[in-house]
Amino acid sequence: VQLVESGGGLVQAGGSLRLSCAASGLNLDDYTIGWFRQAPGKEREGVSCNSRSVRITHYADAVKGRFTISRDNAVNTLYLQMNSLKPEDTGVYYCNRIPNSVNWGQGTQVTVSS
Repeated sequence: VQLVESGGGLVQAGGSLRLSCAASGLNLDDYTIGWFRQAPGKEREGVSCNSRSVRITHYADAVKGRFTISRDNAVNTLYLQMNSLKPEDTGVYYCNRIPNSVNWGQGTQVTVSS
């Protein structure tokens, strides 16, 4: 099983990024999948998730109204559209299965400058 995150970068506050999580060895359509992030010096936290069966989505309060999670089962990829980015969104972003996470990928770095 391999999860590969991409799409991060350096943006100014107010900007946007679209993250991707490509999965191999794991059919994302069979699972609830989420995005997580880890800021410098802090523990990893959940950002958003998309449930398996009825496709219910959840967002952390800090990102509600700004981030949108989606998936494309045809290409076995999870996305996170991030708008109105804030400096506090800075961190390494990861995706994984919920619960029973699989091996964490390398993540993708998001840096938001003020």
